[in-house]
Amino acid sequence: MSILSIQGLTKRYGKITAVEGLKLEVEKGMSFGILGPNGSGKTTTLGIILGIIHANSGQFQWFEGRYGNDHRRQIGALLETPNFYPYLNAVDNLRIIAHIKKTKEAHIDELLEMVNLYHRRHSPFRTYSLGMKQRLAIAAAMVGSPEVLIFDEPTNGLDPQGIAEVRQTLKNIADMGKTIIMASHILDEVEKVCSHVAIIKNGKLLASGTVGAIISDDIQVEVGAEHTAGLREVFAAYPPVRKMEERNGHLLLFLSEAVPASTLNKLAFEKGITLSHLRVARKSLESEFLDITSREA
Repeated sequence: MSILSIQGLTKRYGKITAVEGLKLEVEKGMSFGILGPNGSGKTTTLGIILGIIHANSGQFQWFEGRYGNDHRRQIGALLETPNFYPYLNAVDNLRIIAHIKKTKEAHIDELLEMVNLYHRRHSPFRTYSLGMKQRLAIAAAMVGSPEVLIFDEPTNGLDPQGIAEVRQTLKNIADMGKTIIMASHILDEVEKVCSHVAIIKNGKLLASGTVGAIISDDIQVEVGAEHTAGLREVFAAYPPVRKMEERNGHLLLFLSEAVPASTLNKLAFEKGITLSHLRVARKSLESEFLDITSREA
């Protein structure tokens, strides 16, 4: 079932085009990452689909239109820095959120358990760390049990522990069957949290699909020797090598099929070259992202 359908969205600010002809489809239960460098149009896109920003052209539809104009009640969002009453504790702050949302059963204790703040539920907000504040904001977005949760750079400014805590919270929400839409420029975060990803740059969609589909099937192997030029000649004639790149003083081989490291070592040795470095490199979303965006530079 379609949760969000975006067709041809375009937004201009004077001579600057923030979003250009964007087309996306988000299905129920997806953890959907909108990935792009700063200034790529991620926040503008979220602002448009939340009704905060008006697009110049294009259209979008939530929930196949079944909620009409009340679709916003089914969406929880965290777009900016968490803003709560600093002198109130977590419970009282969430009660205010529930009142604003006109939610009778807020399930505040359950939400605080979910974001691992129950033990600090009576502490004033001002005593919270940045990670705790962000997790309380996630709990606030969950008030009313919306079908969709939208997060804009949810780990921005957090230390490693805070990032890990927020990441786990997002995974827990996804495990509940909620649909998550998350904009981020942190590739590692998208790869670890999201099942699907759209890569955008300068407001344009460059690639979209499951994280597994976006990441190339090529097997990558780093090899190194004293004479890189001779090493290049050896592997240029080897059929499984689809392409080669020089990185950090080594040669990165893109193989179309799995080849034992011993075979590569033997191939070089038979040509009179002794390898000083050989490592199978895992293809990551980061390397694929850099590859895709560099082609579109």
